[in-house]
Formats: sequence, structure tokens, C-alpha cells
Amino acid sequence: MNVAFRRLELVKLYPLAISRGTMASSENLFVTVSDGEYEGLGELSPATGSRWTAERGEALLGDFTPSEDPYTNYIRMREANIDPPAMAALDMAIWDMLAKRAGLPLYRLLGLPKTTVPTSVTIGINPAAVTRERVPDILRRTGAKALKIKLGSPEGRDHDREHFLAAAEAAAPFGPSLRVDANGGWTVDEALMMDAWLAQQGVDYIEQPLPEGQEAELVHLKGKTRLPIFVDESCRTSEDVPKWAAHVDGINLKLMKCGGITEAVRIVAVARAFGLKTMIGCMSESSVSIAAGAAIGALFDYIDLDS
Repeated sequence: MNVAFRRLELVKLYPLAISRGTMASSENLFVTVSDGEYEGLGELSPATGSRWTAERGEALLGDFTPSEDPYTNYIRMREANIDPPAMAALDMAIWDMLAKRAGLPLYRLLGLPKTTVPTSVTIGINPAAVTRERVPDILRRTGAKALKIKLGSPEGRDHDREHFLAAAEAAAPFGPSLRVDANGGWTVDEALMMDAWLAQQGVDYIEQPLPEGQEAELVHLKGKTRLPIFVDESCRTSEDVPKWAAHVDGINLKLMKCGGITEAVRIVAVARAFGLKTMIGCMSESSVSIAAGAAIGALFDYIDLDS
């Protein structure tokens, strides 16, 4: 099987500011696999970690000899300590090739129905005036029925409330449901305070209230929040799900974070076994990786594929 690489810079329509910083562009790696007759395309986005660059991913995959079995590849790539975004790129490329060979859409090859769950779109942390300007443009462009509002501002909770109210006000004429992602920007006390306030604003759920690495503190939220709590950064592979299942209501997986479709399906299976809600998100990805995520969209309660 032949493997080829190409690196491209992708520029966002609007820079995305979250609790940890701002991203305006990324260099992504596109991976093409071929069996001589059919080609498959995959993508690496480096947003999950500063070390996990397109250049590094190309070097790691260049030294790896893949098979046509995604499950075998996943195990071998983990054993070889290949970065998760690079794993995801090769994994989705092989699944794409297999689907084309079978003459089926990928969702059908995987035995799934076509998804009917709509995606949300995201507004980053901004001054209120910028938020009021961007939210209508984003909703008008996309027709989205749900808006995810990034909170966890380094400027504090007053700024969070101001930004949220600006986003909610600007979104009101379009009628989307509202969701919140703190990206680990709150303490336990702040999370409880913001949960009580956001519940009054009609929010669907709160995502990643506490920083990655402070998962033990989730016990102080369970049973005390009015809104469902999802973890994102705290759940990278299926092994993480049982660790936090007793303390949260759902998990958000990303192909770049978990290593691709193969592991994503396993994460969902484990999450369902624990009675958790599921969500799929994205990280500065093009339509290549977004399409791969959409192919498994029927597995999820919520979809956030809006890069």
C-alpha cells in the first residue's frame, strides 16, 4: 500500500479564542493511501498538542508500514507511540479507501444509519461588541440550530457572563439552543456558581468545566449541578471513560484526540455501557476530517463539527 503526504496551512474565518489561548490558523497534514486502484484521504490537525505538528506526524507515519486492517493499525500505532492526530489521519484514510473499494458511503460500511443530528457552531471568547457582530454572521452562514459559547475567560467570570449574554442576545432572532464550553477554565467553586447562573439562561449543558489533570475534583460537582456536565480534554481514549463515568453525564470525543474512527467507535461503546451521553467535536479540521466525523455521527447525542 502506498502512502503520500501533503502539508497545507488552513486559516480560520475568525480566530478562535478559548481559555488557553487563540488559534487563527494551523498547518495540517493530509495523508493519502492507495492500494493501486482505490485511494483514501485522511487528515492531521495539530490542535490537540503543541508537539503534535504536521511535520512530526509526517515523520512518524513515514516510518510506519500500515496494513489494510484499521484495527491492526490502531494497536500497532499505539505500540509505536505515534501521536493521536497522526494515528487519526492514517486511520481515516484507510477507512475511506475501504469504503470506496466496497462502493459504499463510510457510514454504511460501518453499519450505521445516516446521521440526522444537527451540528452546533461555536463562538470563541471575545469582547461583547465583537461577539454581537460575529454571532449573527456565523448563524446566518451556517443555518445552525445550536450555538456553543466558549467561556472560561482569563479575564474572569464577569467577562464570561458579559460574553455569554452578548452571544445569547445576538443569537435570539435565530432561535438556536445554547451550549457552553469552559475548556477547563474554571475552579470547582466557579463551576458551581456558573452552573447555577447558566441554568437560568436555558443552557443545554456545560463542557469541560475543570482543567485537564484535575479530574479528581469532578466528584465535587456530581449531584450539585443543575446542568449536565461533559468532559472533553479529560477523555482521550476508551480507557479514560470508566475513570470519570461516575462523576459526569457525558463525554466529547474528537478524532484528533483519540486516534481516529477505530477508537472513536470503541469510546462510544464504553460510554454507552456506563449510561453516558456522547458528543463528537473537532479541532481546526478541514472538510476531510469533518466528513470522517460525520460518517459516525449517528452514534452521538450531540455533534459539534464546525471547523
